[in-house]
Amino acid sequence: MAVNKVVGSLDDAVAGISDGATLMVSGFGPPGQPSALIDAVLDSGASNLTIINNNAGAGGRAISELFAAKRVRKVVCSFPKAIGSTVFDDLYRAGEIELELVPQGTLAERIRAGGAGIMGFYTPTAHGTELAAGKETRVFGGVDCVLELPLRADFALVRAEVGDRYGNLTYRKTGRNFGPLMAAAADVTVAEVSRLVRPEVMDPETTVTPGIYVDRLFVLDERSSTSTEEESR
Repeated sequence: MAVNKVVGSLDDAVAGISDGATLMVSGFGPPGQPSALIDAVLDSGASNLTIINNNAGAGGRAISELFAAKRVRKVVCSFPKAIGSTVFDDLYRAGEIELELVPQGTLAERIRAGGAGIMGFYTPTAHGTELAAGKETRVFGGVDCVLELPLRADFALVRAEVGDRYGNLTYRKTGRNFGPLMAAAADVTVAEVSRLVRPEVMDPETTVTPGIYVDRLFVLDERSSTSTEEESR
């Protein structure tokens, strides 16, 4: 099977991300954040972006720099604030960025729905709060619920631990977080990985993100990937 999704440079990895694009960016704060890919987007000059991410500008250096460079028009997230980070706060108070605040579980489910082709779902979360303003509501079994719509993106940027040339991925502990959901919910999924292994090393029973969801793979440490390839022969 002559398939190789590995790209040779970060420029190739983020090719096609243009002004106005919507990006899903994995990470729960720094764990699982694809810092190299975010830096590449910053270097590309793309602006007016919509970012779907758990932590907005609060978690990790790379994504904070993307916000600080004023490349982001809107963010859809659960946690826009964090101790010691004022990047997002300053932009929001100045009216230079839009915010769609989504409860964390609802954010994850909206992304999952986007990947699964589900057109919407009802949840009691946020009913009766400002977050439900303008949304359709229904009662199920005596419980007031809010209609939430799926989220999709032009590109998903995810961080994984191990991958093969087909794009199959596994993650490291909490670094798994939003990556698998986002990989299924974007038109183009780009993964950065620490190690590249031969396809037969990836156990189908433990592979988290199947390669069918991944379009490009960038290996962070070529020496590590080469040694891993040799060890697995």
